[in-house]
Amino acid sequence: MTMELISMAQEAAAHAAPAAGLTGNLTMAIGGAGAALGVGMVGSKAVEAVGRNPGAFGNILTLGIIAMALAEGLGIIAYLGGL
Repeated sequence: MTMELISMAQEAAAHAAPAAGLTGNLTMAIGGAGAALGVGMVGSKAVEAVGRNPGAFGNILTLGIIAMALAEGLGIIAYLGGL
């Protein structure tokens, strides 16, 4: 009985490492996809806003760059969390 438990524990430990890598990769993938969607949405809305009000180009550009940086920052945090 004891030998069976030891062998089961060894098999579980052998399978635990690949499963831990999968969760990290999944975290990085979801974070990267979320950052890409965020940057795309900010860019498209900024272009729409400039099309409606060309005089506000400078303010829209500034806010758009800040918003894109924040979205990319979340992607970087997800990447570092997955390592």
